[in-house]
Amino acid sequence: MTFKKKLGINHSPESIFAMKENQFQAMQESFSSLSTEQKIGQLFNIGLRGTEINNDTLELLKHIQPGGVTIFARNVATTKQLRSFLDAIRNELTIEPILSVDQEGGLVDRLRKISTPMPAARKIREHGDLAGARTLGRITGEMLRILGFNMNFAPVIDILTEERELLTNGLYSRSFGRTPGEVLGYTMVYLHALQTTGCLGCLKHFPGIGAGEVDAHEEIPVIHLSQDDLIAQDLAPYIEYFQLADDRVKAVMISHGGFPRIDLDQGIAGGRLKPATLSKNIVTKLLREELGFKHLAITDDMEMGAILKHHTIEEASLLAFEAGNDSLLICSKADNIRRAFDGMIEAYKEEKISDERLNDSLQRIANFKTLIQPPLAFDETRLEELSNEVAQLNEKLDYSYGGR
Repeated sequence: MTFKKKLGINHSPESIFAMKENQFQAMQESFSSLSTEQKIGQLFNIGLRGTEINNDTLELLKHIQPGGVTIFARNVATTKQLRSFLDAIRNELTIEPILSVDQEGGLVDRLRKISTPMPAARKIREHGDLAGARTLGRITGEMLRILGFNMNFAPVIDILTEERELLTNGLYSRSFGRTPGEVLGYTMVYLHALQTTGCLGCLKHFPGIGAGEVDAHEEIPVIHLSQDDLIAQDLAPYIEYFQLADDRVKAVMISHGGFPRIDLDQGIAGGRLKPATLSKNIVTKLLREELGFKHLAITDDMEMGAILKHHTIEEASLLAFEAGNDSLLICSKADNIRRAFDGMIEAYKEEKISDERLNDSLQRIANFKTLIQPPLAFDETRLEELSNEVAQLNEKLDYSYGGR
């Protein structure tokens, strides 16, 4: 019997947060029976090349047995192809994978080849109608479920004030607001609508990089905020989310931002500023201990310039794990994925990774995977209907702003 059958992955979905006791127990047993190499593999969320499973991709999946796979525009050709690709990935992995995508809308739209391009968060906020955020969340969630995904790396809850909108950090159109209240209002209805479809969301980029002056794809965005300012502004939406009685936030993505005024560990060591992803003060002390977040912590892409300009992929992966991250996101190069995986295996053998620390992350990954819903039946007609709904939403937003 495969782990997927043992876990009842093909059962009809109920409420997304209705964690069945027997399913939870089965997931724990499945993880406990894994080899060391398979346990380390669960820590990785990887990107793949191409639009189908070729021999190189198959060998990589078998070698790593990753806990998750993230899809990019390079993996998308048609709706049928994408669903087949995700089904093939799922079938090659022993433990049900987290299958994720950055489907925000606007500039970050991985599905624009196969569906009407989705509106940016900024455009919805400018329209001033929470219904637009709710509609986007619902459409996105259902579309992703039909295509085979179970997680979306959204919403962005970074805050972009008028002053910050002048910065070149790549967030200009991706933010839902200029104030904590605005961001919280729009993202809360978006996240609720998304997750009601059975697709899990992920808040990003903790603890907030709206004030960063550069794009993390190029270099470490340095955020010169005091702890008080960060709490009053960028951290405020996270604090509100984590206090919700329904415990709806199950995943948070950690940014590569540098916080020299609050990260007491980092200082300047060897001329290098430590990004939040690699900081125990940010991930463990702030996110987990001070804010009480008990669920999945995922790194931003470890191949960004903010990381690889200062560390090898082996160093960075171990540092990110030591900081408290559960899932290491490596999005592009197979060589980097292999090196990071092999480096973590070696670190475990050298007792740089303890069983206790490894089991902490495996517990959180297992808990998250218990919430994963099986994909909806593939329905090309429904996908076309959803694409048309996106077009209607775009038309409504454009009409409200004179065609802008």
